[in-house]
Amino acid sequence: MPQTRFCPWCGNRLGTKEIEGREYAACAADGCGYVFWDNPLTVVAAIVEHEGSVILARGRGWPEKMFGLVTGFLEKGESPEDAVIREVREELGLSAAIRGLVGIYPFFQKNQLILAYDMVAEGEVSLNEELVEIRHVSPDKLRPWPFGTGVAVGDWLKKRQAGG
Repeated sequence: MPQTRFCPWCGNRLGTKEIEGREYAACAADGCGYVFWDNPLTVVAAIVEHEGSVILARGRGWPEKMFGLVTGFLEKGESPEDAVIREVREELGLSAAIRGLVGIYPFFQKNQLILAYDMVAEGEVSLNEELVEIRHVSPDKLRPWPFGTGVAVGDWLKKRQAGG
């Protein structure tokens, strides 16, 4: 359920409404019709190969040993491909090219839909304010984690081992 208690359309109090067996926040005012669908946000993720290694990044505020893929939200009017290239440029300062789509993954814990891409990048790494450090990990030492973008890493490794 949303954090807000009032309708963004008419200002009346939000109540709940069952639609097709699911409960949603909805405007209680007659005739308004606003429903907060709480659809997942689209996130792009980049498995970035740079100088023969995969870049894992640690975001600002993350635990010291927690690293993940470069990710970001799809912005209005932007294709997923443009978004993932932009995120690599913004967060790492690298010029990147897409080799292919790894897959599409639901991340229920954060209400996100992750579109993961296999990318190759060149240039000198320059971190933006969102990241505090990176690690270059050899693909043969890379290990997937069981949630979020880690599932994409596992699929990427399987494709790579199969020669794909």
